[in-house]
Amino acid sequence: MALVYSTTVTPSAKRASKTTPGPRSAARRGALFALFALIAALAAGLVAADAEAQGPRANPAPTAPAPQGYDRCLALARSNPTQAYSDANAWHENGGGFPAQHCAAVALVGMKKYPEAAAQLEALSGSMMQAEPSLRAEALEQAGQAWLLANKPNEAKSDFDAALAFKPKDPELLVDRAEAYALGGKLFEAVDDLNLVIDGAPKRTDALIYRASAYRQLGSLDLARDDVDRALSINPDAPAGLLERGNIRRLQGDDAGAKADWQRIVALVPNSGEAAAAKDNLDRLAAGPPPGDKLTTAPPAKKP
Repeated sequence: MALVYSTTVTPSAKRASKTTPGPRSAARRGALFALFALIAALAAGLVAADAEAQGPRANPAPTAPAPQGYDRCLALARSNPTQAYSDANAWHENGGGFPAQHCAAVALVGMKKYPEAAAQLEALSGSMMQAEPSLRAEALEQAGQAWLLANKPNEAKSDFDAALAFKPKDPELLVDRAEAYALGGKLFEAVDDLNLVIDGAPKRTDALIYRASAYRQLGSLDLARDDVDRALSINPDAPAGLLERGNIRRLQGDDAGAKADWQRIVALVPNSGEAAAAKDNLDRLAAGPPPGDKLTTAPPAKKP
């Protein structure tokens, strides 16, 4: 049986900071973090867009005061998504508009009903015909993130494509689409999108790490190592970068270097997704491969 190491590094938890992108953890957990981190950026805009869409009403329906009611609904969507979904639907029926619709979608994410959440976010974007293009793009971006959580890269890519039509060459969306490409096995296309991001921001460590991961899976270890070394020269303690460099070192036959990188992750962020992968790799490394066994990773993709 082949010795399998944990090698996945995915670009899904990048929005803890828009100005200083951080490394991402394992796919599902990271994507969920990324999707929730997008919520605040969309919240105020949805309140304003809903007010503009509805215009003045002589007898406005009773609603929870926005944005206060919206904030409460979003907070509940994290702590008790089932209740939040029920409340959001009731709010929407009583004139809650876009904010209520969005909160219901966020609650669906919390309930792990990712396809339903994505569909609702797509519908939300379609409803906001008079809203700012950037606002519609953010709703589509969240829909794409929900599709990634559902392991549906084609649907995710479609939403990211649509969002890029509203925000051409947006680096966040390009990294999102690169993830969708990579999840679908289209690694050359992922590299192309990441090239655009890195050309505009050469010191963007997350994009360098994701491109390194793509290059590794394509079998281009020298290019992969160059990217991850560049990323770690900027942020030496990036857990995703250390995990990726450990993976590359292992493939290059440098077991001691791989071990050092994985041990550093465990010391830095012991409860993270990267640490879990590093511990798994360390256990396998300590056990030693059967005679003639090699590190198993995803096979190189074929360029169409």
